[in-house]
Amino acid sequence: MPTYAYRCRECTESFELTRPMSESGDPAVCPGGHRDTVKLLTTVALTGKAAGSGAPSAPSGGGCCGGGCCG
Repeated sequence: MPTYAYRCRECTESFELTRPMSESGDPAVCPGGHRDTVKLLTTVALTGKAAGSGAPSAPSGGGCCGGGCCG
């Protein structure tokens, strides 16, 4: 299940909840019991190696799309 980050507008504390994606938009109550919260935009960082690979793959070629659009 994904983890979502929230911030309480009343006590300004940040907290996380693990919940199904189907409940991602549901209201969240902060640990202090306040209901005035907002879901934060978070980013996902993927690290590690691809399956069966010795190293993460890097883009090859040049330009914005691998060199196909650059003259």
